[in-house]
Amino acid sequence: MNFITNAVKYKDDSRDPVIKLTVSENEKYTILSIEDNGLGIDLNKYGEKLFGMYKTFHDNSDARGIGLYITKNQVEAMNGKIMACSEVGKGTTFNIYFNDKA
Repeated sequence: MNFITNAVKYKDDSRDPVIKLTVSENEKYTILSIEDNGLGIDLNKYGEKLFGMYKTFHDNSDARGIGLYITKNQVEAMNGKIMACSEVGKGTTFNIYFNDKA
């Protein structure tokens, strides 16, 4: 849910928000991809800090910098992982890997 609320919170005001959810599988994981067309995140600048506690990357007064941190820890506690792809001005895709094959 955090990824979807972030997609809405960090939408680009110049276009209608689009959030796309897809599910795929590989030999080890079920992968939930959440793609948006929002503001995007500069991963070259912030990539190492993306899932850090109290880290924010846009000037949104509602941002607390805790959601991605908590979500990543919850997924990792279930032996999963999260990967992000993003382009500033284009949007972000989070891939959540659920380790349900073990």
